[in-house]
Amino acid sequence: MSETEFPPSNTLPVLIDSDRIRKRVEELGRKISEDYKNQPLVLLVVLKGSFLFCADLARQLSIPCRIEFIRASSYKDAKVSSGQLQLSELPDLRHANVLVVEDILDSGLTLHKILEHLRSENLASLEVCTLLSKQIPRDIQTEPKYIGFEIPNRFVVGYGLDYAERYREVPDIRCLD
Repeated sequence: MSETEFPPSNTLPVLIDSDRIRKRVEELGRKISEDYKNQPLVLLVVLKGSFLFCADLARQLSIPCRIEFIRASSYKDAKVSSGQLQLSELPDLRHANVLVVEDILDSGLTLHKILEHLRSENLASLEVCTLLSKQIPRDIQTEPKYIGFEIPNRFVVGYGLDYAERYREVPDIRCLD
């Protein structure tokens, strides 16, 4: 897509507005804080799409947490996963309660690969929190413990999610398709 082919974000239909996102992130923060009461927690942020969600989520937690990052990519500049996942090196998480923070659960490939590696570590616990979960059949079954919103099978951008590195700054979740 050339520079002129990216439609202005304000012309894209809103799927989830910023107020609904804020309220749901507050709810998730309360629930996670209850579940991990008196336990240290590591938020493992899947970059780049999850960074805004995790920042807002971390501010809603009433428990101590450490934030670590992993870079995962399978989309490149396309609207569908290439099926070729690239992961950065994972930090040392031995004996930690790890909560993987993901932006969107689509095919499940990214999350499956991350969890596969993490399960080989000596973790105290491992769970997943995703902002969005597409309502689609998946070959790889991964059920996050915490889900912000179930959404239809649409290509979405905003609130950290992008298309070719565009639209991350948009405060709402908007449909590009």
